[in-house]
Amino acid sequence: MSDHDDFAFDAAPGIPAPLPKGESILWQGRPAVLPLAREAWKLNWIMGYMAVIVVWKTASGAADGGAVMAVARGLPYAMLAVAALAVILFLAWAQSRATIYTITTARVLMRIGALSVTYNIPFKQIASASVEVKRTGTGTIALQTQGDTRLAYLQMWPHARPWHLKQTEPALRCVPDAAIVARVLADAAETRLSQPVVSRAQPGLGAVAAE
Repeated sequence: MSDHDDFAFDAAPGIPAPLPKGESILWQGRPAVLPLAREAWKLNWIMGYMAVIVVWKTASGAADGGAVMAVARGLPYAMLAVAALAVILFLAWAQSRATIYTITTARVLMRIGALSVTYNIPFKQIASASVEVKRTGTGTIALQTQGDTRLAYLQMWPHARPWHLKQTEPALRCVPDAAIVARVLADAAETRLSQPVVSRAQPGLGAVAAE
């Protein structure tokens, strides 16, 4: 992934502040444009709907006035379909360019949106994760959070598991090689959560707390 100027103000691409000592980046990526257009913007459904209209208008024109009428009626809708395709692909491209997903040794960071808001999700706040992988290898990794973590679906969209409105699940949407990314996340979380957290004992207390 290139260090695009869109994120030149970050401590590192997608990271608004320097990571704590001992924490490192394991993976960074962003949504693939065409899969995002298909899944988030329902590109296939919209294009299918527009295709039906174009065929219907063309056929009715041909029945009423032959080839000339078929073109006259079908062409405007065909142009509208092309315009809709261009708009959807542009929106998906813009969202992809505005997004950086990061997995570190301690957390998941999601830099999303036109205003470049960063969501910080430590592993200890992730109850579970699920991955859906398409035949192309692109997929979505959804995170079920726990504790005090509360996220609004509309604020996260499209970086949320579809239709999980009551309990929003932030998601790394349409990432290439999703199975590999999911394994990186699982291994990092397992390693992190298996490490004891030791706190300094206060004077007069002989115990050392471990989590």
